[in-house]
Amino acid sequence: MLNNPVKPQAHKIIDILKQTDAEWTFRVENELPIRHGQFMQLSLPKIGEAPISISGFGDGYADFTIRKVGKVTDELFNLKKGSNIFIRGCYGNGWPTEQLKGKNVVIIAGGTGVSPVKSLINQLYSEPGYAKEIYLILGFKNSQSILFTDELEQWKQAGHFHVICTLDNEDYPGWNKGMVTEFVKEIPFSSFGGNYECLVVGPPIMMKFAAKSLLEHQVPEDKIWMSFERKMSCAIGKCGHCRIDETYVCLDGPVFNYTVGKKLVD
Repeated sequence: MLNNPVKPQAHKIIDILKQTDAEWTFRVENELPIRHGQFMQLSLPKIGEAPISISGFGDGYADFTIRKVGKVTDELFNLKKGSNIFIRGCYGNGWPTEQLKGKNVVIIAGGTGVSPVKSLINQLYSEPGYAKEIYLILGFKNSQSILFTDELEQWKQAGHFHVICTLDNEDYPGWNKGMVTEFVKEIPFSSFGGNYECLVVGPPIMMKFAAKSLLEHQVPEDKIWMSFERKMSCAIGKCGHCRIDETYVCLDGPVFNYTVGKKLVD
């Protein structure tokens, strides 16, 4: 019998961690293989389905940090530990993990955009010899929207990490104030000898200007990687909701090199 590629399976919620009033992390039982930067389709019977990036994973589990923004996510927030959620995946091409070996890594992420890159950051944190120096520029709207506070503090303490945390328009102890683009000048690109890669993820407008700022600092286009999450529905390239020209974001992405990503304009 052929397997149905779009049939979800029930997975039990192991734990729920409240990040903010609007964002919770759901830890779900999982044995499916995962690569950093991929996504899964989460669904509830008679409610609907939504593509959600994987914010973390380990032996027997996957984490989904979800923002309460619509019909499906509203219902997810009514679930409890021990409830079942339906999942299919994993889908998409993730971050270029192999290309980061032995390089300096610059990661610029904003808001819930920290979620799709968090598992990779944690790998770079736990394996200090995998890459060289790690430069993080992480931005949130305000102090009420800060995610992953415990891990942020761990990253700040790591000897091979250089972490800049900023809030858009709020003065807050221990944090910078301003958009992430304002801090690209703090990255010592000239000292890297060309041995680096840049990863960018966040709202489309933030990614647009972050890439522009990197280019202004003479970062080559092929050293910039971006994660696009655009109207994905079926996740297998059949429905066409995520198609831009001849590119299917669900199949060809969601991670793209900027040489391709710069052309993905609606």
